[in-house]
Amino acid sequence: MEIILLEKVANLGALGDIVNVKDGFGRNFLIPQGKAKRATETNKAEFEARRAELEKQQADILAAAKARADKLSAQTIEVTQKAGEDGRLFGSVTNHDIAAALTAKGFEVVKSEVRLPEGPLKTVGEFPVSIALHHDAVVDITVNVVAEE
Repeated sequence: MEIILLEKVANLGALGDIVNVKDGFGRNFLIPQGKAKRATETNKAEFEARRAELEKQQADILAAAKARADKLSAQTIEVTQKAGEDGRLFGSVTNHDIAAALTAKGFEVVKSEVRLPEGPLKTVGEFPVSIALHHDAVVDITVNVVAEE
C-alpha cells in the first residue's frame, strides 16, 4: 500500500514522504491514527495544498515537546516498592509506575512515553530511564527504586 505520511513516523519517514507499507499497518494503524493517507492523486494534491499548514503544526508539536523535555531533563524520581532482604522487588516497577510518579511530581507524562528497553525494574537501586516525548525530543531521567519499610 502506498501512503503519504502526514507526520514523522519512526523507522518509516518524515512529513510528506510517499512510502510503501504493508496493507495491515497502513489500514489498521497509520490511517486511523491520522499519521498517513492513501497516496491517490487527489490526496497528493490536497497534501501539497496543506503542506505549509502541516509543517507548521508539526513544528509547534516539536517545540512543545522540547519545552517539556527541558523541564524533565536531569530529574530524579523515587519509587517505593516492597522488597525482600536481598533487594529484589516483590513485583516490578513498570512504565505505568514511572509515569504516575512523574505526574504526581507535576509533569505531564503518559505511560507510552516511558521507555524501558530492558523491561520492568525488578531490583532496588538507581536506573536511567528514557522519556520519549517526541521522535526528536528524548530525555533521560533517573529512577531511584527504594524498598518500602
